Amino acid sequence: MSLPKIVSPQEWQIAHEKLLAREKEVTRILDALAAERRRQPMVAFEKDYVFVTAAGEKVGLADLFDGQRQLIVYHFMMEAGSDHRCPGCSAVADNLPHLEHLEQRDTRLVLVSPAPQAQLQEYRERMGWPLKWLSCDQEFNDDCGAGAGSTLSVFLRDGEKVYRTYFTGARGLDKLRLDLNLLDLTPYGRQEFWEDSPEGWPQSAPYQWWRPRDEY
Repeated sequence: MSLPKIVSPQEWQIAHEKLLAREKEVTRILDALAAERRRQPMVAFEKDYVFVTAAGEKVGLADLFDGQRQLIVYHFMMEAGSDHRCPGCSAVADNLPHLEHLEQRDTRLVLVSPAPQAQLQEYRERMGWPLKWLSCDQEFNDDCGAGAGSTLSVFLRDGEKVYRTYFTGARGLDKLRLDLNLLDLTPYGRQEFWEDSPEGWPQSAPYQWWRPRDEY
């Protein structure tokens, strides 16, 4: 297994300061992108979608806000009757923080899946997640562009009116995973084939190493 290049402390500091300057440039770009995202037009979500809570209560989309103005919905990949437990979605749920910090900024986060509550709660209890996880109609996932995949939707509530403001999937979900972001800071990175790493550094196929954490 190859090692990173070994240099003197002075050489390391020069290289590190050069990297920090580039990181600062990227941070400013991300700040500008976030400002543009805040100004993106909205679209009304007016259908009478039905969600089922862990207690079996049927609620609407506006109810998911629980009095807050903003709502983040993670579309957890789980189909009714399927034994598959998505390792990527499981890792996202593992990495979600205590949500009290979000709630102090008028924001709620929930998981939704087009599967019955008995199926959701069995896995939720197995993994020990305190997250609110609701059953949804497949129509809601389809209208959000999620289909049968894992994605993220953001909504804004104005009274009883709900608007969709943002949506992302694929690599856009990486920001939800602290583990991947920490690996990006290490010499070997995520150790996946797609990464631009020096010759001889450890790499394997993406996604295939992911498991629900109790299956490693």
